[in-house]
Amino acid sequence: MAKSKGNRIQVILQCTEHKESGMPGMSRYITTKNKKNTPDRLEIKKFNPVLKRMTVHKEIK
Repeated sequence: MAKSKGNRIQVILQCTEHKESGMPGMSRYITTKNKKNTPDRLEIKKFNPVLKRMTVHKEIK
């Protein structure tokens, strides 16, 4: 069994602007966050390779 890393969990970030664009594909990133320091959902600007620009990515469950 894997060793526990405490409050650090793995989260998936998904592009919010990609759905409205109508283009095929999806921009998702996997990252980790400290649940104790950031209990709310992450919202980070990341590069979307399909739209070829920086867009807002939100945490999904």
